[in-house]
Amino acid sequence: MTDSRKNATLVIDYHERTKHRFDGYAKGPETIDWDAQPNLFRRFEGAPCFELPLQESDTGPSYASLFNKAQITPQEWNHATISRLLQFSITLSAWKQYGTSRWSLRCNPSSGNLHPTETYLILMGVEGFQDGLYHYRVDVHQLELRCRYPETESISKPLLLLGFSSVHWQEAWKYGERAYRYCHLDLGHALAAVSYAAVLVGYRVTPLQGIDTNSLKRLLGLDRSNEFYPDEAEQGDMLLAFHTTANPTRFAVDEILHATLNGEWHGKANRLDPKHLYEWPAIDEVAQAAARPAGISEELTPESWPDAITAADHPLSLQPAQRLFLQRRSAQSYDAESRISGNDFFRMLDRLLPRIDLPPWSALTWQPRLHLILIVHGVDGLPSGLYLLARRKHAREMLKNIIRDDLLWETVDAAPSHLPLFHLVQAKSRRAAMQLSCLQAIAGDSAFSLGMLAEFDTLNEAPWRYNELFWEAGMISQSLYLEAEAIGLRGTGIGCFFDDGVHEMLGIQDRSLQSIYHFTVGTPLNDPRLATLPPYQDKRVLSVPR
Repeated sequence: MTDSRKNATLVIDYHERTKHRFDGYAKGPETIDWDAQPNLFRRFEGAPCFELPLQESDTGPSYASLFNKAQITPQEWNHATISRLLQFSITLSAWKQYGTSRWSLRCNPSSGNLHPTETYLILMGVEGFQDGLYHYRVDVHQLELRCRYPETESISKPLLLLGFSSVHWQEAWKYGERAYRYCHLDLGHALAAVSYAAVLVGYRVTPLQGIDTNSLKRLLGLDRSNEFYPDEAEQGDMLLAFHTTANPTRFAVDEILHATLNGEWHGKANRLDPKHLYEWPAIDEVAQAAARPAGISEELTPESWPDAITAADHPLSLQPAQRLFLQRRSAQSYDAESRISGNDFFRMLDRLLPRIDLPPWSALTWQPRLHLILIVHGVDGLPSGLYLLARRKHAREMLKNIIRDDLLWETVDAAPSHLPLFHLVQAKSRRAAMQLSCLQAIAGDSAFSLGMLAEFDTLNEAPWRYNELFWEAGMISQSLYLEAEAIGLRGTGIGCFFDDGVHEMLGIQDRSLQSIYHFTVGTPLNDPRLATLPPYQDKRVLSVPR
């Protein structure tokens, strides 16, 4: 058996063992001490810090304008533009307080608000910064200098690269073995959030495919084991380049690695959790099996879709995009009478089609492999029941051959003609949605809920694509969160669902399609007892031109 097939078997076995089932849940901790939750904020003690000025949120282009292909003039990288990129993608958006309890919220969502994703910047030739590797401290909106590079003239400047890593323990503390799934889902959220925010400063963002997992760890300093606690190590996951065209500028990773190896290092990672009660070796095993090998890249063959629907934009979507990014929230409960207009529903689904000239799909470097099963309860003009959105042209036949053959497969007459939306079953659906999502009322009280079906056969020869499936799910989720916010509703990601229950409902007999995430949208019920506080009360806000 080749290494690739062996790793594929390990990845698929991990996916099977971490399924929630009607007769039992995936392995997780038997007890959780909420008073001893791990520190959510990574820092490197002893590393020099650099302040970033906060930007006003009530300025800049509207959310709706992000989808009209208008070109925003690229801005030079400096303290202000780097701050703007981070502030409206991955930083704190607010603090919540209830009685004596206080907790932070961020722009990019996370399962259980645990935030295992860490952010690094490689800066070279950027005004106001020494060339080097920086870690972003989200708790104080600062950059920490991890490694100062030696002088080099061989790399084209200015250069900004953004790296993401995951601290698996942040998720495993609460979710056990299933945490690896959620870490990569959160990476997709973060990728999409950065993709939207990059538009504000005139850039597109693209994950770099050519770099393997081990090289990325060295590039981000994550292989320096003496500077991390071994049970709180970080996994290098993604490196992003910023550019102004469809083709990012190529650069020599080896030259940056050389600068990293010969640089001056600062700081040691803080202790996040002084008392680890459990170990989850299955996470380390799947992380190794799904690591990206060297020399791997995939040629994306983009499909042509009609322009995104903009004619019926909701008035709330005309507010500044920056404000909307900061106000994104996950609903905790819904009004059981939740409804959404047909136009808003179709526009929301239209934004999920992978148009590579619009965010967040301009960040795609792999073929989209996720399709949506929608359980509709309260969409004006649509009967309740089961629907399917195929997110690739001509995917209908493939899906129809796998899913049970007694379904309607009717086109939805009210939908735009280009939208591959099919009506499968007409039936009352609130109870089924709740049952499939671990009996959570939020799935049934919504206007609609959905499951994301991933094409799984691709893992047999390319096990690292397991991570990409969850990245894509996170990108879909981030789009849904923002689209819901832009019409006065709210979204909620649902990580607890009965995997094979979804497959049984659809008559899926093999692993060719797998349900990997759920989501729901509706009218939120807000708790007036919760106080909302600003994210950084002591930092100066920088005014920027309108």
